[in-house]
Amino acid sequence: QHRYYGKSIPFGSREEAFKNASTLGYFNSAQAIADYAEIIMHIKNKLRAFYSPVIVVGGSYGGMLASWLRLKYPHVALGALASSAPILYFDKITPSGAYFSVVTKDFREASETCYQTIRNSWSVIDRIASQPNGLSTLSMIFKTCKPLKSSSELKNELENMYAVVAQYDRPPRYPVTVVCGGIDGANEKQDILDKIFAGVVAYKGNRSCYINPPTNKSETDVGWRWQTCSEMVIPIGIGKRTMFQPEPFNLNNFLQECKSLYGVPPRPHWVTSYYGGHNIELVLHRFGSNIIFSNGLRDPYSRGG
Repeated sequence: QHRYYGKSIPFGSREEAFKNASTLGYFNSAQAIADYAEIIMHIKNKLRAFYSPVIVVGGSYGGMLASWLRLKYPHVALGALASSAPILYFDKITPSGAYFSVVTKDFREASETCYQTIRNSWSVIDRIASQPNGLSTLSMIFKTCKPLKSSSELKNELENMYAVVAQYDRPPRYPVTVVCGGIDGANEKQDILDKIFAGVVAYKGNRSCYINPPTNKSETDVGWRWQTCSEMVIPIGIGKRTMFQPEPFNLNNFLQECKSLYGVPPRPHWVTSYYGGHNIELVLHRFGSNIIFSNGLRDPYSRGG
């Protein structure tokens, strides 16, 4: 449980808590780990377990919190297990293109032909989109839920799908293999976009439509958007040597987008100022004992862990 998620809602209601930047100002990682430290000390006192050691465990963002809690509250937590915790994906410590480099590696290891098909598909999408009624053609090929307004709308959805299946490429399903199985299993005479669509269908199953469906944003979507726009500025971009079209992370554009959403600019250097990150080996050697960082190398965030 984490403040502003689940039932831990301040100010009486979710609507009031998310009303503006002033009420959202208490929604950050530092406040969250302070909550955890307070809860741990309360439970130990209540159970009279004063000398019982506590190990904190977390994965992904939870892994970041676990490692940071150990660093900030060493008297509360004796150790931490931080799994897939990208604590170094801040402030230019990790190259911004690292995430999509791993996504590419995952697909290429699964199937060279699948990787090549995806890599060659973007220019075909752009070419068709530039033709008269091209967007209508793409809408029909990919069975979109509503007509496409631009080629980037389709490309963004495909990029997101490839990233998600790589990030959560776990047994028993192994989604990367599922997508590539659909792409490679398509009829050889089919054109490249029909093969890409076959990969979409293989992953999502039989549906009436596949791209740009109506969605209700979850509390995680809403909450994480605020966190990335305030303190958790993870600069993910796309470099040149991937199966995607290059799309470098643009900090200025990101700052403007977040400021337009919340009225306050992000703090891209805050995480490394507050928790550290630069020269992490030295920091952990001096102050960060008993922290285990575990990363699966197929996880796109592993480069920042």
